[in-house]
Amino acid sequence: MKKRTFMAALAGAGTLPALPAAAAPAIARGPALLTVTGAIAKANRGPFDPVADQMMHKQKLSFDKAYVFDYAALTALPAVTIRPTLEYDGKPHTLKGPLLTDVLKAAGATLAPATRLALRAVDGYAAVITAEQARTRRYLVATHLDGQPMALGGLGPLWAIYDADRVPDMATRTPAERFNSCPWALYHIEVA
Repeated sequence: MKKRTFMAALAGAGTLPALPAAAAPAIARGPALLTVTGAIAKANRGPFDPVADQMMHKQKLSFDKAYVFDYAALTALPAVTIRPTLEYDGKPHTLKGPLLTDVLKAAGATLAPATRLALRAVDGYAAVITAEQARTRRYLVATHLDGQPMALGGLGPLWAIYDADRVPDMATRTPAERFNSCPWALYHIEVA
């Protein structure tokens, strides 16, 4: 008997007016690919959680607030394209993504020239650059390599990189020396 009552109520619900759009959930976000912490004014996630944030925990990170970007949020920012000669094969490749400074501004970072940016990869490799270096070298948070999204397990899904061929003091160095401040598989930036 209860089953019939439920089925009748369910059938009757189809005749009710639709709920307003405001009641619908916000656009679903994908998984966080990049977490920005430190001197930022915005936050869209809570503090460090040693259980949920295992990779960060193993890398001895901690924070009170963070701003996270999923793939859609990063690719919604204005993109720039560069064509540096990469150390892995000595050939020019096309990389595309938003400027690192634009990503940081979206997270609410105020960037003075001496602001330190720790760029951290999933394997724990970290490079520290200044906001001035990020601006003058035009670092990207690259999302695409040669027209294709970069995969985890390769150089992606994100790569902090600049066009070293176009930076005079770097162009004269060997390819291996040019990119030691460019962690691939980037997942965390600390602004200090």
